Amino acid sequence: MPGSLRKIIHIDMDAFFASVEQRDNPELMGKPVAVGGSKKRGVVAAASYEARKFGVFSAMPSVTARKKCPKLIFVKPQFGVYKSVSQQIRSIFQQFTDLIEPLSLDEAYLDVTENKKGMTSATEVAAEIKKMIKQKTGLTASAGVSINKFLAKIASDYEKPDGLFVIKPNMAQQFVDQLPIAKFYGVGKVTAAKMKSLGIRNGLELRQWTKQELVQQFGKAGLYFFDVANGLDNRPVVSHRERKSIGAENTFLDDKNTLEDLTESLYSIAQEVTKRVAKQDSAGRTITLKIKFSDFTQITRSHSFLIPVNDFDSIFSTAKYLLQQIFEEGINVRLLGLTLSNLDNKSESVAQMALKF
Repeated sequence: MPGSLRKIIHIDMDAFFASVEQRDNPELMGKPVAVGGSKKRGVVAAASYEARKFGVFSAMPSVTARKKCPKLIFVKPQFGVYKSVSQQIRSIFQQFTDLIEPLSLDEAYLDVTENKKGMTSATEVAAEIKKMIKQKTGLTASAGVSINKFLAKIASDYEKPDGLFVIKPNMAQQFVDQLPIAKFYGVGKVTAAKMKSLGIRNGLELRQWTKQELVQQFGKAGLYFFDVANGLDNRPVVSHRERKSIGAENTFLDDKNTLEDLTESLYSIAQEVTKRVAKQDSAGRTITLKIKFSDFTQITRSHSFLIPVNDFDSIFSTAKYLLQQIFEEGINVRLLGLTLSNLDNKSESVAQMALKF
C-alpha cells in the first residue's frame, strides 16, 4: 500500500499506575484495584485488569466504579513513583533510538528505522525492549510494530496485556479494512455513533467515502479519517513536543456551593498553575476556567491577553473574575480547573524501501 515505509514501534505499559501499585504492594496482586478517586468522590485514574473485568475503567466516577465492583480497592496515586518508573523505561528506549515521542508517562512512539544497535528487524527491537522493561521494572508492556504511527498504535492494543503485534506493509490495508470503526484511534463514542448511523461500521466501509464527503460530515477530522482508512499516516515521530497548555484542577471531596469556598480553592489551583508555568519557563495569553457541577455537566470560560502572562496575580485575578461571572450561589460544584494556553516560551516577551519486520 502507499505510504512512507518507516519502522515505528508504539509501546504502551499495561495498566501502568495500577500495575506499579500491585508490584509494590503484593497484597494487591490479583485483586481489583483503582488508582485515584475514593469510595466517595473523584474519578478513577487507572484500573487493574482485575477491575476492568467488572467494567471499571479510567475516567469513571468513583461512585460508578464502586457499584460495578463492590470489592474494588482504591489506592492513592503516587505520581512521583510513576514518573521515576517512566524515566527508567525511557532510558531503555534511548539505548535503541533518540527518536522517541512520549504521549504520557506510560506510552510512547519510537522510530527505529535506523537504530543504535543496527538491528534490521523492528519486531526484534520491540521484543528486546519488552524484555528489558520486564527485567528492570518488573512490569509488562504491550508493543505494536508497523510502518506508521496510526497502525503501530492500533497494533499495541491488539493483544493486550503483554502483547507484541506486527502489522506488516503487505497486510496493512486488509487489517484496516476489517477493523471495527470504534477501534480506530481518534474515533470517540460520539463519532463512532455518527459513523454507524451513516452505515460506516469498519475500515472498508469508511474507505468507500471520498475525502470531500468525509470533510462535509466531520470537518477537518474527515481528512484524517480518509488517510487512516487507507492506512496512511505521514506524521513523523517528534522527539520534542511543545506543550500547548499548562493547568491544574481539583475534584472536591464534598461539593462546594459558595463563592467564598470556591475562591479559596481557586487560589490554591492558581498557585499550582503558576508553579508549573515557572517550571516550564513559559507564559500564556489565554486563561480558561472549568467548572464541573454535581450532575457532571461542565462549562468553561476564557479570557485572552494581548501579551503573555505568567505571574500569580494575573492568573488568579483573571480566574476569580471568570468565576464571579458564571457562578451562582447554592449550585453544587464538584470540580474546578484552571488552564493557561497559547503558550510562549520566550521569557523576554512576558508582561512582567521494503522493510524487514
